[in-house]
Amino acid sequence: MKNKTDIINEMHKNATADASKDQLTAIVTKTFSVIASMMAAGEEVNIADFGKFSVSNRDERMGRNPATGAEVVIPASKAAKFKAAKGLKDALNV
Repeated sequence: MKNKTDIINEMHKNATADASKDQLTAIVTKTFSVIASMMAAGEEVNIADFGKFSVSNRDERMGRNPATGAEVVIPASKAAKFKAAKGLKDALNV
């Protein structure tokens, strides 16, 4: 599994500009932060040839505690969604 540090290292290794790892870390961190903020505000974030980030609303529903079998109310919540764009799908099927 890759993580944010791996992304930054790959960007640094393939950079054509003289960006330091600290600069790249700040850019990647801020990018993820901006995407999260936009999603928290209910906005969709569409990145061409990559995909669309959105938020889905989950209604309150009844669930069951698997250990006891007792019914429990699962509160309404929000979930992050991602839908891959055609460009990403094509890149994966090369």
